[in-house]
Amino acid sequence: MNKLWLIIKREYLTRVTKKTFILATLGTPLALALFLAAELYIIGYESESNRIAVVDDAGLVKGTTKALKDNKTVKFFVRNESLDELKEKYLDLNYNGVLYLPEKLSQSVRKDIKVEYYSDDKLGMVSKAYIEKVVGKRVEELRITKSGYDRKVLDGFETSVEMKQRTTTGEEDEKSFSAEIATFIGMLIGYIMFFVVMIYGSMVMRSVMEEKTNRIVEVIISSVKPFQLMLGKIIGVGMVGLTQLGIWAILIPGIVMAASFFLQGAVDPSSLEDLGGMGGDFDQESTQEYILKALEEMREMNWWAIIPTSILFFLGGYFLYSSIFAALGSAVGDDVAEAQSLTVPVSMLLVIGFLLMIAAIRNPNSSLAFWSSLVPFFSPILMPARLAFNPAWWEIALSLVILVITSLFFVWLSAKIYRVGILMYGKKATPKEIVKWMFYTE
Repeated sequence: MNKLWLIIKREYLTRVTKKTFILATLGTPLALALFLAAELYIIGYESESNRIAVVDDAGLVKGTTKALKDNKTVKFFVRNESLDELKEKYLDLNYNGVLYLPEKLSQSVRKDIKVEYYSDDKLGMVSKAYIEKVVGKRVEELRITKSGYDRKVLDGFETSVEMKQRTTTGEEDEKSFSAEIATFIGMLIGYIMFFVVMIYGSMVMRSVMEEKTNRIVEVIISSVKPFQLMLGKIIGVGMVGLTQLGIWAILIPGIVMAASFFLQGAVDPSSLEDLGGMGGDFDQESTQEYILKALEEMREMNWWAIIPTSILFFLGGYFLYSSIFAALGSAVGDDVAEAQSLTVPVSMLLVIGFLLMIAAIRNPNSSLAFWSSLVPFFSPILMPARLAFNPAWWEIALSLVILVITSLFFVWLSAKIYRVGILMYGKKATPKEIVKWMFYTE
């Protein structure tokens, strides 16, 4: 036991004291904060507006008190010149282009209408969508005015449907965003599990290959059993991963909140309208209320069950995959190309699990989600992603038990491969030979 602890300590300390680990651990939250700051700056950046000259033959704005509403990317200027005149001199007048609203526009009853924009330069996607939205709104208002209908009466016909969920006992679920929040949390947890298991499982394989290549293992193996060495590597590297995740869990929320606080004034609310579907008027108050409700529901989620359970599935998945990676590392030696070819099937299992996780998030109670969550190669990614949807406790327990039993089996099986492969040099291990190693006796 003392030797195992020394191996774990060595594997852990040699990695956490490296400059690369420190830089990666501290740099990732800072990079995330910089990314957030850059995104907010770009969204709120006061770029040069497109000055659009408007030829309004349709009378959408002529003789009315309502103009085409400007925003940060587009400014409208209604001109009295003809279309041909403006097309010739719009650059001299410091305009980016000419928007032509034909007379038939005001008389058309078609649902889909077309306007024309003239410029030698391409118009950006956001600006184009905004122009279409504003012109469409003015056409709608003009049609309502000509029809003689009362705008307030028409607005009263607009209907917003909100579906509230109830249990079979009739209790109402007051959390209006439960499905959206659960989907977000599930995807986030699934992503983390996928990348962490992949990265640290591969790290175990590289560690085994390095020691075998440098023949350090020949010295170490004289003092400890191969099983102790492999298990020590798996636990030591796993502790490195948990350390990094723990630091990120503390730093990332703090840095993101601090960045959001200092940059909260950087975004013009109208920018959110421009970046969306441009499908309606932006309501800052309702959007803020939506965000506050979503944050409140995230806070009220059962994190005391989600986080510990996710850690258990991470440990089970990590031991399962890292033991396989360790066995492969001991079998291939210093041939990197051969190692990559052998790890492809293992990596594909993780990728399949990731794809099944995406499908399970869309329908967390489907038979596909249930049966896939019981497969130990997929459950470390799938089941943590489903935890936000509150699956039955017996599903979680059954999935975890199967994962633990499978992980222990593969640790034992990988140890039998490891003890032979770690001292095998100068010969490529074929799958047939690896199978033989499993049945060697001490």
